[in-house]
Amino acid sequence: MEALRPRHSAKEFAQRGQALYEEKVRPRVTDADKGKFVAIDIETGAYEIDADDFTATERLLQHRPAAQIWLGRVGQRTAYRIGGYPSRRV
Repeated sequence: MEALRPRHSAKEFAQRGQALYEEKVRPRVTDADKGKFVAIDIETGAYEIDADDFTATERLLQHRPAAQIWLGRVGQRTAYRIGGYPSRRV
């Protein structure tokens, strides 16, 4: 199997993923989905939701082996956060 390569610029990739999330996924999520990962194929709009990022992406790849996957998180601006909590002044 040939390795997948990005077919879009980083900017276009992010824009497509966010647009599909807002149009297709967000209207269907519930409070129970908060914090779960959303894997979206930016070319077809197919998506999977799961509490585990690996599971969501693998399920999507089972149905769409050539998927260009944008990963987000329900109710959050980003899928991951790097670093700790903001420091407090003592």
